[in-house]
Amino acid sequence: MRSLLLAGVLCTLLAACAGAPSRDTVVLLPEKDGRQTAVIVNNGGKQVTLDAPYAGARTGATDVQGYRSSPTDVQTTFGPALAAQPPRPVSFQLYFTEGSDAFTEETRRTVEQIFAEIARRPAPEIAVVGHTDRVGTDQSNDALSLRRAESVRRELMNRGVAPDNVTASGRGERELLVPTADGVSEPRNRRVEIIVR
Repeated sequence: MRSLLLAGVLCTLLAACAGAPSRDTVVLLPEKDGRQTAVIVNNGGKQVTLDAPYAGARTGATDVQGYRSSPTDVQTTFGPALAAQPPRPVSFQLYFTEGSDAFTEETRRTVEQIFAEIARRPAPEIAVVGHTDRVGTDQSNDALSLRRAESVRRELMNRGVAPDNVTASGRGERELLVPTADGVSEPRNRRVEIIVR
């Protein structure tokens, strides 16, 4: 029998045993951010749609049956496997003053939260992605976004993060947090996103 827990549509194989005809259990877990997700479980020409947290399906040799699980059932059945999973990635936004790689005052407080998250992980992987608003040319914004990301990467390394554990890239004005017209100065677009895995 195999058992699966699904967070969104990402499948995690938690246990597999050989033997009699295959029987699988699938449970859809809630997303941490509350997003709605769904997955379809097919077996023997039959299907069950799991579209709510803790919706479950059990398959037999030629069929599939839906059922309702619960947080208690999931913990009882899958507790050890859940405890062995690495923590989910956490994302932080750092904001910059216009045209520079200097943090806003609000961002200086967020930096300490990032280091606390990194310290909780035995082997952290950190992606640093720089962004700009739509003031300036594409070329200057690409350079500025990379400069911002590299500045944050250096700060992470200065505070003890191993260089091999952190990457930096710049996206310029390609992935706006707040859509604006060209030439519009939007503070929330002048940012670096840090993803800690």
